[in-house]
Amino acid sequence: MKHSFDTGLEGADLLAALHETSFDRPWSQAEMRDLLASPGVRALVMSEEGEPAGFALVRAVAGESELLTLCVRPQFRRTGLGQSLLEGAEAFAAAQGAERIFLEVSERNNAAIRLYEACGYTTCGRRNAYYPDGADARILEKMLG
Repeated sequence: MKHSFDTGLEGADLLAALHETSFDRPWSQAEMRDLLASPGVRALVMSEEGEPAGFALVRAVAGESELLTLCVRPQFRRTGLGQSLLEGAEAFAAAQGAERIFLEVSERNNAAIRLYEACGYTTCGRRNAYYPDGADARILEKMLG
């Protein structure tokens, strides 16, 4: 059973630990604290089987929003958790008055791209050799509401 909760600055350690399970270059506790302290930023954490399973970090400012990161621990992937986190981030952004949401994803992250496209995101740009491994970043967007 999925359970969601929001976290403030005190959640930076948890977010960093979860991020480390999903990315080769995870964000540090200090980076998470800085993001959580930024205007319009919210972290939505979901737990599964009584333990934190993933989170979405979203920023909504001035009518637009950005999904800063989304991660799901490997053992909880392909359970619908990623989609639930994405929907939660979109709902937060829309409630803050955002009309659309953007995100960046490595062109090599096929599972994430499939999720985003299935949820209505479309490619609107590209950043060449954006990631440390040389992969391009695809910029995706979705209109909200």
